[in-house]
Amino acid sequence: MRTIIVDDEKLSRSVLKLLLEKHCPSVNIVAVCADGLSALEAIEKHQPELLFLDVEMPGLNGFEVIKACGHINTAIIVTTSHESYALEAIRHNVVDFLLKPILKDELQEAVDKAMVRQAHHTDKSPTRSGNTMELLHQHLHPGERLGLPSPEGLRMILVKDILYCMADGINTRMHLLSTPEPATVFRSLKEIENMLRNKGFFRVHHSYVVNLNYMDRYLKGDGGEIIMNDGSCIPVSRHRKQDFMERIERL
Repeated sequence: MRTIIVDDEKLSRSVLKLLLEKHCPSVNIVAVCADGLSALEAIEKHQPELLFLDVEMPGLNGFEVIKACGHINTAIIVTTSHESYALEAIRHNVVDFLLKPILKDELQEAVDKAMVRQAHHTDKSPTRSGNTMELLHQHLHPGERLGLPSPEGLRMILVKDILYCMADGINTRMHLLSTPEPATVFRSLKEIENMLRNKGFFRVHHSYVVNLNYMDRYLKGDGGEIIMNDGSCIPVSRHRKQDFMERIERL
């Protein structure tokens, strides 16, 4: 696996490189970086299959590097001296979380997990686009669930319970039938749109994906507006209006 090591501590970089070369023959180290910016350049250049990423670094920290990468098909193993970052690592869907000093057995186990993840992706996807969650969810039926990272941990959401989804920066707020409070999940609206594609949902606006099954009526206008069953008013953008009208004709 093409692998990049990112750590601002020279000793940590050297130790991890030595451990990988000695105990993990499947790993091919293509770059070693000392900060987040150089890591992004190396990721763009080498398209790694595995990334060892420290958290606390000058400039961009590890989690900011993950966010900046977007939809890369890379297994990420977080390495840090601070156990308090474990929950944040889970939220970013990393393969494993290793505390320094890194032990040989834990390192080998983490690399094995990364290999399984990459093998799964290769078997299921003909291209490098998308991510693990999209692969897990691309064949969902309405009665099935989405497992999504949230502030509380992993949130399981029934597809048929989703009324509409709204962009919230790099995250998404999912408005549900079962609760008055929207659920915030750590996935972009584009990722959510891909998970819900061909399941009765439609992207009517750059900030909204709606469940057409719960649309009460459409109000004409420049782009127009959708009134949902709960009374919510969702705008339809002008450039999506024609596609939207064609889509609802097929309902």
